[in-house]
Amino acid sequence: MATFTRIADDQTPSIIVHPEHEIAKINDNIYGGFTEHMGRCIYGGIYDPTSPLADENGFRKDVIEAMKDLNVPVVRYPGGNFVATYHWLDGVGPREKRPKRPELAWLGIEPNTFGTDEFMKWCEVVGTEPYLCLNFGTGTLDEALAWLEYCNSTQDTYYANLRRQNGHEEPYNVKYWALGNECWGPWQVAQLTKEDYAKKAYQWAKALKLLDPSITLILCGETGYSSWDYYVLKECVKWDVHGLSGDTTKSLIDMHSIHIYTADADHLPNATAPRAAERAIQMTTALIDLARIENGVPETVPRQTICFDEWNVWDPTRAPGEQGAEEKYTLSDALAVAVFLNGFIRQAKDVGMANIAQSVNVISPLMTSKEGVLKQTTWWPLLLFSKYMRGASVAVNVKSPEYEGRTNPKWVRGTIETPLLDVCAARGVDGWVGLAVTNVSEERDFEVRIEGVKEGEVKVYVVGGESVGVVNTEGEEKVGIVERTWDGKGLFTFGKHSFTLLRWKA
Repeated sequence: MATFTRIADDQTPSIIVHPEHEIAKINDNIYGGFTEHMGRCIYGGIYDPTSPLADENGFRKDVIEAMKDLNVPVVRYPGGNFVATYHWLDGVGPREKRPKRPELAWLGIEPNTFGTDEFMKWCEVVGTEPYLCLNFGTGTLDEALAWLEYCNSTQDTYYANLRRQNGHEEPYNVKYWALGNECWGPWQVAQLTKEDYAKKAYQWAKALKLLDPSITLILCGETGYSSWDYYVLKECVKWDVHGLSGDTTKSLIDMHSIHIYTADADHLPNATAPRAAERAIQMTTALIDLARIENGVPETVPRQTICFDEWNVWDPTRAPGEQGAEEKYTLSDALAVAVFLNGFIRQAKDVGMANIAQSVNVISPLMTSKEGVLKQTTWWPLLLFSKYMRGASVAVNVKSPEYEGRTNPKWVRGTIETPLLDVCAARGVDGWVGLAVTNVSEERDFEVRIEGVKEGEVKVYVVGGESVGVVNTEGEEKVGIVERTWDGKGLFTFGKHSFTLLRWKA
């Protein structure tokens, strides 16, 4: 929980951290990734067998090391919009027999040389967990059940045996399964109404959990603040009183997915835009509670959490999806990513997973070339959060001036604050406290009184640059991490347009 008090521009800001006041456990899955058959994410990104940088599986070793540096706990696959015309059987078995198909989401051709077994192997090498999205466009329930059987079954049945025939005796035990992707969108192949989707999702959920009650099913939401979200939650968040999931103390639906991308050409609307994501989490949480109340779901049935499985800065006019969506990220975008992540920490009680879209090349903090990988500006706050902001969210009180100008989206103004100092705090299981502070002001350093910090050696990590428009390019990475220490005494200065992480042992 973070509280914000607006102060005048000429007052001294303050931050009070309460390391012993634990608000909620931070689910490691908020640092999840996302790989889609789009642009150079798969082919030329994580999989590039012709590259001298690839291993014996054709996987880019430099990408693997970067993912390990982030300690990514879960990765979503194979989409995204791509999944609405994807048939998983095309991507298993001998490569020479796999068909090439027209790909309608991004208007390409899918060779299917990388499929389920390759993705599972990549996850094993990276040390991450797979999260699969089911085809709710041109797919069928039989096809979905077959994929679940292929991945998870230990029985002597057709698709489990097909997996064994393809060289994988043991099941993959895929835990996370999404009931479609953005089925509400007019760009989707076989777009659904909220009524049709809710009916279909609930029926699929019943069948999938009859086959494997252990899986976690994720409902397809929209932004978290739409009539779609309210309707599908109301129709699908129910008590599994008949035990179709194998347990009458549970629900068929475990999580609710929402997506938000932000972007603006002007710095302050851009850097504060992710406040919309935090407000969306709050509204989605309320809709989940409302559905449970209206459906009479007992409090003993575990409460659904939010799966924020696509989030990032993305301007589709600047980086069109059909052209690979290769954004060049500025320092302003890096600060926006930090504000996104601050929100996930502050709302840790309700966020069960978040997946930055995407992990490589496509609107990504990580870009590949023939020579190696480029770590964009957005990589650095993501790295600091993933390394150090785990454990539990703790209470923090902030007094700061507020940005009062235009917001994007417009509805941010009046629904949630836009402080110039955006702050969250966490305490790790090792006893280290992290205080993450994003100074979105383009012009002003802030000298801040910090209470709750332990005097002594405080580790300081700063991500900044000479201007909000600076970008990283090959051979010239102008934005990175500058490290130093602070004695924890007096005022601390947070530099203009910067992200700072302070760490100390409680």
